[in-house]
Amino acid sequence: MAKNFEQRIPHYTGRVEAKLDAVLPAAGVKPSRLHEAMRYAIFNGGKRVRPLLVYAAGECLGVPEAPLDSPAAAIELIHAFSLVHDDLPAMDDDDLRRGMPTLHRKFDEATAILAADAMQPLAFAVLADVDGVAGEVRAKLVKLVADACGSTGMTGGQSMDLGAEGRSLEAAELEHMFALKTGALIHASVMSASLLAGAVPPEQSAALDGFGRAIGLAFQIRDDLLDVEGKTEDIGKTAGSDERMNKATYPALFGIEASRRRCNELLAEGLAHLDALPEAAALHWLARFIVARGK
Repeated sequence: MAKNFEQRIPHYTGRVEAKLDAVLPAAGVKPSRLHEAMRYAIFNGGKRVRPLLVYAAGECLGVPEAPLDSPAAAIELIHAFSLVHDDLPAMDDDDLRRGMPTLHRKFDEATAILAADAMQPLAFAVLADVDGVAGEVRAKLVKLVADACGSTGMTGGQSMDLGAEGRSLEAAELEHMFALKTGALIHASVMSASLLAGAVPPEQSAALDGFGRAIGLAFQIRDDLLDVEGKTEDIGKTAGSDERMNKATYPALFGIEASRRRCNELLAEGLAHLDALPEAAALHWLARFIVARGK
């Protein structure tokens, strides 16, 4: 296998996409329009950052690739489910996602809602069926992802995001929202490998926990910057949509330079946590990639 993590990315994205292809019903299976929409939501591009974090953390802890495929695929299903809902007219009302029409534009709103609704339980079915893993570990994986995407995780963060439109938030309040809206699922990506690794020393588990939380925040702040500084054709969605929706974002509330500084602070914090981990080069590379996106 290639020594550089960047060179291993096609291998890992190939693995997770093969797993997703296997668990998603074929487009021709009835109800075919629903299944076609689910596949459109999953196979319309994307960098697969969350699955890559699963595999990178697995490398760090010496977890075999095969059991990592399930949380990698499940978390990507949850991520796709959230994007479909976020893009709906009742939420962010976006027309583009990854440079292509959003699901409700490609199909219709009802189909988009149903496709997202179907991807969420499918994710938990995948987690409940990890081959060669004890039932107790599978249950912990289900709880980890459920907590990350529920009302005290991603869904709660999205609710806070909608409620914050047009408001001025303190930095701590904004970062709490980001930790739920975006950070929770990124954190779960990293910690899923820890559950599969078995008896991880407490200092290593704490290091992964701290890394996941710091990088999850950095990811969202970098997204906020891309919405301001990026071009639609480069970022794959309509640039400036946060300003149009009067969103509470880091650049809007604290400015571009403060946002860049905070991103770099969080990167340094995340990388410092990795000092307690063996073979953390893959996580080092991904953390830097997350903060450098779009530059």
